[in-house]
Amino acid sequence: MLNISGLNQGIVIDHIKAGGAMKIYSYLNLENMDCSVAIIKNAKSNKMGKKDIIKIDGMLDDSDIDSLGALDHQITINIIEDGIIKEKKNPKLPEQVENIIICKNPRCITSVERSLPHVFKLTDRKNGTYRCIYCEQAFERR
Repeated sequence: MLNISGLNQGIVIDHIKAGGAMKIYSYLNLENMDCSVAIIKNAKSNKMGKKDIIKIDGMLDDSDIDSLGALDHQITINIIEDGIIKEKKNPKLPEQVENIIICKNPRCITSVERSLPHVFKLTDRKNGTYRCIYCEQAFERR
């Protein structure tokens, strides 16, 4: 059995769709932070079957945390202080996101104009579908 110790101060991002932890790790730029990070992939879950978990020994900017709903709308974010869960967050789907999702359409203006931000608007809240504001390309969750 794998054992990852508890946190005294930090954040636990739980209920990440299996295989999705690295996308969140990259978005949060955790490789450049000076703190311990544990990524648990394919952990057993009664609710999801399998899930990923990220434990961060340190705090993050609230705006980064709130925008994670666009990457995975089922995640739970636990804020740990003094070894106990101080707050649980379930990020909502933002109406618009910038530079979280990258447009995959090779004909999109963002493929040519590298300085343009990748901006997506929420078009279907039920399915969590976002579309590029420039070319209307849909972002599909996998």
